[in-house]
Amino acid sequence: MSALTPTTALLAEPARRPTWWRELNAVVAVTARDVTLALRTPGMIALSLLMPIVMMGLIGGNLMENMAGGLPFDFGQFMLVGMIVNMLVMTTTMSMTSLIDDSDSDFSSEMLVAPVSRYAIVVGKILGSSFTALITAVGVIAVGLVMGLTLSLHAALGLLALAPLMCLSGGALAVIVMGSIKSKKAANLVVMLITMPQMFLSGVIIPIGSSTGVLFVLSRILPMTYCVDLARAVVTAGTPEYDSVVLFNPAISLLAIAGLTVVCLVIGTWLYARSERER
Repeated sequence: MSALTPTTALLAEPARRPTWWRELNAVVAVTARDVTLALRTPGMIALSLLMPIVMMGLIGGNLMENMAGGLPFDFGQFMLVGMIVNMLVMTTTMSMTSLIDDSDSDFSSEMLVAPVSRYAIVVGKILGSSFTALITAVGVIAVGLVMGLTLSLHAALGLLALAPLMCLSGGALAVIVMGSIKSKKAANLVVMLITMPQMFLSGVIIPIGSSTGVLFVLSRILPMTYCVDLARAVVTAGTPEYDSVVLFNPAISLLAIAGLTVVCLVIGTWLYARSERER
């Protein structure tokens, strides 16, 4: 096995420290490593800022010009909130393919022999991957400003508070894929197959309140549906538009996100650890 890197040294360091400290240390160390790698890849940051221009400027702009008329709510704000959530979840999910790179370079094996739980390592990877997602979300807000779409300070702070949970939900789902597939090309394809449909089925840019049959069922089992709905509940709370854009009680959405995230995290971490043992 190769010599310990600074990150794996930090993971292995405090065997005599309290358990909670070791777990927190592991999360911070893994997160910091991924943030550092992202900062050293300016091309990835540039792409993160370019994606909102394509998603909001082209797709969103076209929809605003052709769908906004006659709706009982502000479609621009409806789409802006949905796109922010979509970028947080989608970008985190796509960034989790770095787990395959870690596996190929044996970095995953080094982490997994450290005296910390597998969950701390996986959560650290998700939080590290969410760094580029936050940059993308800022890009969405910037494009929205150019298009004349704004959020109040209260709404922006509410979305910022929800961002970690939304990134965790997307990352936890991605871990299941990464634990099942070891080819990066195949993983990228599967990730696209599970992120793109969510954009249309979870109400990101198209209202889903009248969906029926298979579309209804699919929309209700997707984590992003509840992320988007909770975000809209926060943004439109106390406004006349609330009942037109919010589908569920915010408490139900929060419980659904937390429950689906925990289930995906448990299954994904087990698959990830098993795949590394079998290498």
